[in-house]
Amino acid sequence: MSRRTAAALLITKGEGADRAVFLCERAPELRFFGGYWALPGGTVGPEDGAGDEAAVMQHCAHRELFEETGLLRHRLPATRTGGDALRQAREGLLASERAEADRKPPSPWNSLIAGVAPPPPMRTLCRIETPPFAPVRYDTVFFHVPVEECTAGTAGQRPDVWSGELVQGRFWLPAQALASWRNGDLLLVPPVVILLEHLARTNDFEAFARGMAATAEGYHEGRLHQVRFSPGVVMAPLRTETLPPATTTNCYVVGTDRLWVVDPGSPYPDEQRRLVDLLRELTASGAKVEGILVTHHHRDHTAGVNALSQALDLPVRGHPLTMSRLVPGFRPGAALDEGMRVPLGRSPDGRDGWEMLALHTPGHDRGHLCFRESRYGTVLVGDMLSTVSTIIVDPPEGHLATYLQSLERLLTGPMTTLYPAHGPAMRDGHRLVKQYLRHRRQRETTLVQALEKGPGTAEDLLPKVYWDADKRLWPFAARSLLAGLHKLRDEQRAAETNGVWSLVPAQRP
Repeated sequence: MSRRTAAALLITKGEGADRAVFLCERAPELRFFGGYWALPGGTVGPEDGAGDEAAVMQHCAHRELFEETGLLRHRLPATRTGGDALRQAREGLLASERAEADRKPPSPWNSLIAGVAPPPPMRTLCRIETPPFAPVRYDTVFFHVPVEECTAGTAGQRPDVWSGELVQGRFWLPAQALASWRNGDLLLVPPVVILLEHLARTNDFEAFARGMAATAEGYHEGRLHQVRFSPGVVMAPLRTETLPPATTTNCYVVGTDRLWVVDPGSPYPDEQRRLVDLLRELTASGAKVEGILVTHHHRDHTAGVNALSQALDLPVRGHPLTMSRLVPGFRPGAALDEGMRVPLGRSPDGRDGWEMLALHTPGHDRGHLCFRESRYGTVLVGDMLSTVSTIIVDPPEGHLATYLQSLERLLTGPMTTLYPAHGPAMRDGHRLVKQYLRHRRQRETTLVQALEKGPGTAEDLLPKVYWDADKRLWPFAARSLLAGLHKLRDEQRAAETNGVWSLVPAQRP
C-alpha cells in the first residue's frame, strides 16, 4: 500500500445561505473515481519543492488551482498575463501533467510565478487520509479558496475547466448538490459528501470550519470514516485475518432509519469497538440497527458477528448453509435464501418501500449471498468480486463453473455501484463483472495451451498458467488452478491420472 500527499481546493463564492461550492466532474474513463464529482486538486509533484511541508502544500495548492481551474491568487506582471500568455502557460502545465514520467517536459509553473511575491497563504481547513481499503491512500490537505480572493485567470475571475481528466465544473449550493446525490442524479466522492453535509448544516463558515476540523481530528484518532460512494451505504473497512494483498474487509451499514450491518468480520476488540462507535453515530438521530447480514461464512467476514450481536442484541441472518457453519454465540434470525427481501424503510430521498434483495451466488462459497438494494441499484457482492485483486476459487468449497454462472447471473440485473468486500466501490459494476469473466476465459485458454504442450502435474502447470502472478501468491493461485483443472475434467476436456493432468482428445462426430 502506498501513500500520496495531495491538496484539495474548496473554492467558494458568496456568503451565508448563498455560499456555493465549485465541483468538477471527473472523466468517466478514469480508474480513480471516474464519473464522480470532486473538488479540484491533485498530488504533490517534484515542481512543488521539498523541505518545509506547509510551504510545499501551499505551492501544490496554488499550482493545482491554476492547472485545474485557471484561477490565480498571485499578482503577476502584465507581461505574463497579457494576450495568450496565461493560456499558453496553462496548456504547458497540463501537457506536463499528462506526459509519461520519463518524458515530462519542464513544468512552466515555477517560471510563471518566478520573482513574484507569494500571495497570502490559503486557509487550511483540515487534513484527512483515506481509510486502508485501496492500494493507494491519499493524505489530503483541504484548503479554502474564496473566488473573490483570486486576482485573475484564463477566464477572468471565475473557474474554467478544460476537458481532459475533468469533464466540466460548476458551482453548487451544498443542499442542492446533496439533494441531487440522494436522488441518484449525481455521483460525489466520499469526502465531498462529508464536507457538503457540514456546509449544509450552517451558514456560518467558521462553525463549518470547526466542525470539519473536529471530524478530521476524530478520524486521526481512529474513528471510522463515514465512507459513502452512494446514498444509504456506509463502508467501514475493518482490519481482518484476510488474504493478501488485502488487509481489511469492508463491513457495510445499509439504510437510513432501519440499518443493517453486513459482514462485521474483524476478530479484534479495538476494531469491534470502532464499529459500535460508528453505529452509535449513525443512530444518534433516531435510526435503529435492525440486525446483521452475512454474505458467507469465511472468517474475514464473520469473526466479529458474535461480538456485535451480543453488544447490541442483534439477530444474524444469512443463507442456511452459512448459518449452519457460524460459530455459536449469536442471536439467530430468520435464514435468507434466493429472492428473499430485507426491508430498509425509507430511502435517503424519502421514498417508502426501500429494501434489499438476496441473491444466492454460489461458486466461491456454497452459501454465498449478494444483496441488491432497490432504490439505486447498488449491489453488495461480498467475495464474488474484488477491486484490488482476483477472487480465489478454492475446491472443494469453490467450484469454478458455478462461480462463472453466478457472475453471469449478476449481469442480468441492474448494478450501478458495486460494493466489494475488498477494495473501493466501483461505478458501473457490470463492467467489472465482464472484466472478471474475460480474465477467467483468458486464464482457461492459457491452461489449455499449457496442456496442449504435454501432460503435467499441477506443480508443473502453475508457473506456465500463472506466469504473471507474484510468486508469493502462488500458493493461492494453485488453488484456483486446481479449480480450473476440475472444470476441464467436469467438461470431459481433461483427465487426471496419478496426479498428472492431460487433455482428453476431442471426440469426432
